[in-house]
Amino acid sequence: MAGLLGGSSNGNRRAVFMIHINSAFDGGNIICDACADPADIRLRIRPDTKAEFLQWFYFRLNGARDTECTMRLTNAKDCSYTAGWDGYRAVASYDWENWFRIDTEYRDGELLLRHRPELDTVYYAYFAPYSMDRHASLIARAGQSPRVVHNVLGQTVEGQDIDLLTIGEPRTNKRNFWLIARQHPGETMAEWWMDGFLDRLLDPSDAVSNALLDRSVFHVVPNMNPDGSRSGHLRTNAAGANLNREWSDPDMSRSPEVYLVRERMRETGVDLCIDVHGDEALPHNFIAGAQGIPGWNAQRDMLLTDFKRTWQQINPDFQTRHGYPIAKKGAANMTICVNHVSEYFGCLAMTLEMPFKDTADRPDLEFGWSPQRAQKLGKSVIDVVYRLFDRLVGTTAATAPSNSID
Repeated sequence: MAGLLGGSSNGNRRAVFMIHINSAFDGGNIICDACADPADIRLRIRPDTKAEFLQWFYFRLNGARDTECTMRLTNAKDCSYTAGWDGYRAVASYDWENWFRIDTEYRDGELLLRHRPELDTVYYAYFAPYSMDRHASLIARAGQSPRVVHNVLGQTVEGQDIDLLTIGEPRTNKRNFWLIARQHPGETMAEWWMDGFLDRLLDPSDAVSNALLDRSVFHVVPNMNPDGSRSGHLRTNAAGANLNREWSDPDMSRSPEVYLVRERMRETGVDLCIDVHGDEALPHNFIAGAQGIPGWNAQRDMLLTDFKRTWQQINPDFQTRHGYPIAKKGAANMTICVNHVSEYFGCLAMTLEMPFKDTADRPDLEFGWSPQRAQKLGKSVIDVVYRLFDRLVGTTAATAPSNSID
């Protein structure tokens, strides 16, 4: 949508230009109701297709250089996680690479974004986007490594490929580590995390990565939800399925993404699973474990505790004081990925949550929690896995020969 904006005078001439709002691109999401007045641009977030979830937004503004703009997301009160607006600041970018925070206020049920663009075109988003083009580049870049086998597990509801990267030479005496991201497509920090993780794991000069790949195989799905990613969804795929509630009984017509990944997991076995997400409300990086499953025991509880403490020591952007309430044993929702995987394979399975907001523990006023910090957090988990390697064993690998890393 476009609206007229009177420009500045220059002698007898007066420039008149037009404000344009558009989200018709990969991952875009906004409905523009009015943009004639830069001080009162009225927008709405579009819900996920076939679902009621909404919170992700991503759009382009053109034609407001050096003009104070106020953009009102008028249906912010109807979003899925209104607590996510408290203390939140939107991100903006001129080049799709550098994303900085702007003045943002949640007031009277609306989210107000205030910014004076320095250039003709600027992009605004809930968090720095990770487009399907960038995903394709990540897969192609990883595929250059001789350690990587790229398989297509199958297709999504809308026919996009579900990419699996198998890293390391499979052998019967190796651990099998699974890492997946973006079951919820609007949680783009998850694929930025994967970007950093893969960059380090595939670095031939990294001694820790080399030692791990000598004794283990990493199965990596950087994007579990390509359809939702392309369509600008917050939580669901093209069929309206919340993939992280499909793990007990996935269906090829409704959730092929989960069905195909789960079947491959059962072929390889799982000794560790990390499911990477983002949280709207909590301004922290934290892990949610599977303490509520029937098979939870003291050994796994200590391993989970040690994993978290070790990560905090290695990277202070991770913390252990804040997180979700812990479910009582036997009360877990078994449709959730980590609960299903931990119970089925007898392994340590964890959900990593990162913030859409800044981190309260280590705030950055200019960038907040950012793609760069997510990438570094992804790199740092490799040290954690290395330190705890001997203890990361699922039931499918219980009788395998020892693979100690000395």
